[in-house]
Amino acid sequence: MVRSDIHTGSVRELLQGVLGEASGGLLLVNPTQRTIRELVETYQDSDSLPVVRLLADEQPLKELTEDFLVASALADLVADGALDVRILSSVPRHSLLLTEEFVVSLVEGEEMVAGLTTREGAFVDSIHAEYEDHWSEASEFSFRTPPLSHIRETLEADIGSDVVEDFDRVLESLDTAKGDGNGLDEVTIALLVAANNGELLYDISRWGEDIRLASKATFSRNKNRLEEAGLIDTEKVPIDVGRPRLRLVLANGSLQESDIEAVAERAQEELA
Repeated sequence: MVRSDIHTGSVRELLQGVLGEASGGLLLVNPTQRTIRELVETYQDSDSLPVVRLLADEQPLKELTEDFLVASALADLVADGALDVRILSSVPRHSLLLTEEFVVSLVEGEEMVAGLTTREGAFVDSIHAEYEDHWSEASEFSFRTPPLSHIRETLEADIGSDVVEDFDRVLESLDTAKGDGNGLDEVTIALLVAANNGELLYDISRWGEDIRLASKATFSRNKNRLEEAGLIDTEKVPIDVGRPRLRLVLANGSLQESDIEAVAERAQEELA
């Protein structure tokens, strides 16, 4: 049974405790960006948690999903049916975890997290009914980023397993993936791993556009930026009809001899 007062050192510990006690689905209202991140990581580490309906403020959610690591993982959870995300029309002052049996109010400090819990029947029924109404009236959040599982599957099918392996290794080495000096964005990562494997710009950009990761024009702009930074080069590859295609390669011997994590680290330094 969830204790009346929960005090832990992390949001994840609190979420794990509450999720473990939820017999049915759970409604998470107005979570902070920190809570959403911890929720994603909690679900990535478990296969047996209840479905969560996330009712969030739109602007912080948009800011959070500028990070490819978070956005692609959230999109994966939605695609798997583990998570449903809708937008709050009016934002309450509190963050809540709701089930039909209990209500938990979340209080986040810098070093500690508290969950203030009640099971008083009339109160729980009233709050649950109120936010069920909010949920039914809320609009769905639209993810611009494809699910990570779909990105991996199509990248392997269209480009190759070595590229997928490099792509995963880069993601694992990053804390954030926003670009502009805050990690590397998804297009830059795709171009770097393509260059590490000598793939054609045409193939990687067509793949990216086909799965709606980014347009061919975005891939071209990022390729130019990487070239200007001295990170990649291109080699012309003749074809039977039309203009030669461009093969992506890493720019110099030191990069070509480095593992992909070191290449990504160098790219972050040069592009910051």
